[in-house]
Amino acid sequence: MPPLPPQITDWFAAKGWAVRRHQLEMLAAARAGSHALLVAPTGSGKTLAGFLPSLIELIETPQEGLHTLYVSPLKALAVDVQRNLLAPIAEMGLDIRVETRTGDTPSDRKARQRERPPQMLLTTPESLSLLISYPDAARMLSSVRTIIVDEVHAFATTKRGDQLNLAMARLQALCPDLRRVGLSATIADPEAYQGWLAPDADADSVTRVQGDPGAEPHVDILVPEGRIPWAGHNGRYAAKEVIKLIGSARLTIVFVNTRAVAELVFRDLWAENDDALPIGIHHGSLSPEARRKVEAAMASGRLRAIVATASLDLGIDWGDVDLVVQMGAPKGSSRLLQRIGRANHRMDEVSRAVVVPGNRFEYLESLAARDAVEAHELDVDRFRPGGLDVLAQHIMACASAAPFDADALYREIRSSAPYAGLKRAEFDRVIGFVATGGYSLRAYDRYKRLTQGPDGLYRVTHPRMSAQHRLNAGTIVEAAALNVKFGRNGRSLGKVEEWFASQLRIGDSFMFAGQVIAVTGLDGPDMHVKLSRGDPRVPTYVGGRMPLSTNLARRVRELFNAPHRWGGMPDDVHEWLDWQRVRSALPGLDDLLVETFFREGRWYMVAYGFEGRNAHQTLGMLLTQRMEAAGLEPLGFVGSDYMVAVWSLREVRDPKPLFSPDIFEEELAEWIAASPFLRRAFREVAIIAGLIDRQQPGQHKTGKQVTFSSDLIYDVLRRHEPDHLLLTAAWTDARSKLTEVERLAGLLDRAQASMVHMSLDRVSPLAVPVLLEAGRERVFGRADDALLLEASALAAEAMPLPAEMALLPG
Repeated sequence: MPPLPPQITDWFAAKGWAVRRHQLEMLAAARAGSHALLVAPTGSGKTLAGFLPSLIELIETPQEGLHTLYVSPLKALAVDVQRNLLAPIAEMGLDIRVETRTGDTPSDRKARQRERPPQMLLTTPESLSLLISYPDAARMLSSVRTIIVDEVHAFATTKRGDQLNLAMARLQALCPDLRRVGLSATIADPEAYQGWLAPDADADSVTRVQGDPGAEPHVDILVPEGRIPWAGHNGRYAAKEVIKLIGSARLTIVFVNTRAVAELVFRDLWAENDDALPIGIHHGSLSPEARRKVEAAMASGRLRAIVATASLDLGIDWGDVDLVVQMGAPKGSSRLLQRIGRANHRMDEVSRAVVVPGNRFEYLESLAARDAVEAHELDVDRFRPGGLDVLAQHIMACASAAPFDADALYREIRSSAPYAGLKRAEFDRVIGFVATGGYSLRAYDRYKRLTQGPDGLYRVTHPRMSAQHRLNAGTIVEAAALNVKFGRNGRSLGKVEEWFASQLRIGDSFMFAGQVIAVTGLDGPDMHVKLSRGDPRVPTYVGGRMPLSTNLARRVRELFNAPHRWGGMPDDVHEWLDWQRVRSALPGLDDLLVETFFREGRWYMVAYGFEGRNAHQTLGMLLTQRMEAAGLEPLGFVGSDYMVAVWSLREVRDPKPLFSPDIFEEELAEWIAASPFLRRAFREVAIIAGLIDRQQPGQHKTGKQVTFSSDLIYDVLRRHEPDHLLLTAAWTDARSKLTEVERLAGLLDRAQASMVHMSLDRVSPLAVPVLLEAGRERVFGRADDALLLEASALAAEAMPLPAEMALLPG
């Protein structure tokens, strides 16, 4: 391989560094013109390895115009990479311009970038998709030589990944010699990602570079006073101990799993913060200005801790972070490893993390996650065909750039890995939908977006259709939200979801951005607030909870069946497991434990499936539906990541028929069709596909208006065109994303092969946590006291009396 340019070697020498093996291998792949996938631990110089070939090419062959596109899953990551890339470029004295282009970039800068693009542009899938929709896209993008996809695992199995892969196919058509580069630290199946990254899904065309392993992370599980709560899922009970940890570290990131919990944990930490340590908060509902302010404070060392959601999960190098705290179980070993990597962010230094389990099941899950990290065992991602709604949006983007030939576009789209299996008839269906809206809607001019001319090319019917596309493009469909602003003309704090705002009145207070604020007025899309005091409400958000991974579920089962490890657990967890073995049975490695018991006028049935919250919620629906048909008079159900509990007026004597896989598909189809799931899924795919606009120029569209439009179209299509493209897409989403059909089907099969039914005379120790969840998923604050009282009552019933302790094994 030719020697490195002196600017590069001198810079490494000045830093006292040596070029790492994997960085040289990435350079060799680039010189050979090969696509490349780098899998290397956090802090190993992955990002530099991705950019190094581009820097060298621009040193050896300077060019004007766009040379390298870098795509990140987070706006903050793009800004962070720009900051960390500008310094080396300046220190090397290179004449290379680097800029970012995200949804937060001012419109005048975006316009200037299209006229005079930098050599390196750092962006997101949404902004890249918008770039290819402009008539000057070919001129701007034809000079691109490399596209770098950072944190590729965060994209590949999602609709954002579909959008990005389609954009790469378009880029490849404009630039046949384009090199694709993927970077990640947490991939369990590299070959699958090579196929996703490659043109035509040709995994062999992608050179895989494996980085050297870094220092082993050190993970502790925090158990304040040796006790673990019965219920809860966010670790808030440990706020005092977490503040002590923050006080002992330079800079701590406290990760939580949802935005609502971020606000709660921030409040709890401040209540215990006697030394007034500077703490910030960061999540996706805060305004860009608020997030940037916190990021700048972190980077400059003015904070001791930050409470964050997945908004800081990936890649960002804050340098001085030396501790990560995970509040609540991480739900997956890959996610935990990704978050641990924020500490030190240097390959050769140990990353330190502390997990705070929310309850006793979460203690086992946290232990399982730590075991998986130590065993270098990551969660395997599930790939699926690309979404037809995303394809419809992409076709509209291509048409907005220039008229297209359907045959040529079909070949191009088939080169995108998620769409490699797309049939021509399906592609034509999507073209027909984009052109007319489909058979039932073709009479309405508003849905006529494309016209086929005498030359056979498809064109946009009117320029306003392209403008409308650009205003509404994207695959992230969030609930309708209101802007939260100080005063009438004050700064924006961020957004709260419309359904939460509708519950507030003038004077009501709530927690947001780590402050207590009160509503002073509502004005269209804006909610005006002022600082306040008192006992505030906490905004809650639709969705957001992450399901337990199958990998961790298996490891948790193994812990139930490993009594030799119980002695190292907290005494109350050890006793909980011991007494479960006496009162009932423990879930086996491959069986389905089902318990039935009578309590306070109701019959309960609890099934320990370990298939994640979505699958268990769907199972609860299925069980109550079947129980109703059997005359068992079900009253309700609740599901967690580990189990589902159903209660009824009549006893379930033989649960096995209720778990039969027979006619499961038919029952599920009937239920999904009658439930809000399918309407919600349809609303999302209709927005992504461009059938329903989220925004119109100068207008604010409320969530109710969007829902009304969606429901109206949904009812028309269900009645007149039940095989409509979007109904098919909605059905696919509802089955896979909302109901976890595959995991549920596996659970039903397991029930027939190896169900263990325990008929008990009282509630079992394992059943206590799920019964405490019934009806309380969104209750915070003063309801905690009632929860503690009920936990005490249930625990007293489930656990042994002093006279019974002799029954414990050993």
